[in-house]
Amino acid sequence: MARWAPGASDRLQRAAMELFAEDGFEATTVAGIAGRAGVTERTFFRHFADKREVLFAGEEQLEAVFVDAIADAPADASLAGLLVAALDAGGRALQDVRGRDFARVRNEIIMANEQLRERELLKLAKLSHAVTAALVARGIADVTACLAGELVVLVFKTAFARWIAPDETRALVELQREGLAAISDLTRAETV
Repeated sequence: MARWAPGASDRLQRAAMELFAEDGFEATTVAGIAGRAGVTERTFFRHFADKREVLFAGEEQLEAVFVDAIADAPADASLAGLLVAALDAGGRALQDVRGRDFARVRNEIIMANEQLRERELLKLAKLSHAVTAALVARGIADVTACLAGELVVLVFKTAFARWIAPDETRALVELQREGLAAISDLTRAETV
């Protein structure tokens, strides 16, 4: 095995995803992943803390895309405009990085394992917190920013589930916009 080869991280991710899909997450070992990728276990651990983190690589970058979109929005942007900017940027980044097929396989692996589902929920909670902090930094009141941070995650999560559905062909950004419109309709609905 090569001590170092370019693209090791991508090869490790591909190998891990293949093995998780073939053998299941629990049965897959770091040694097996490294072997399929053609690198040593030591190389694996240079890129990932453990096999679980292969599924969550890029989490910080995705979070930064949401936060940067809020920070970089025009000074006079409304709260709704900030949320749209964050969701559009995050949606585009996610669908462009690996695509729908990768997202579907990843989601199946995560949904089949309770610990991975918990880790996914933690990722979403961190995203909500980061969006909330970015909104507060823009001068949005704490309570409003907290609700908006949760709303962004809710819209993102709902649109993502629709985006990876077997017969869905629309873009993630389009589905997120549709979700925001549905929330807007709900808030305008008459109460009984």
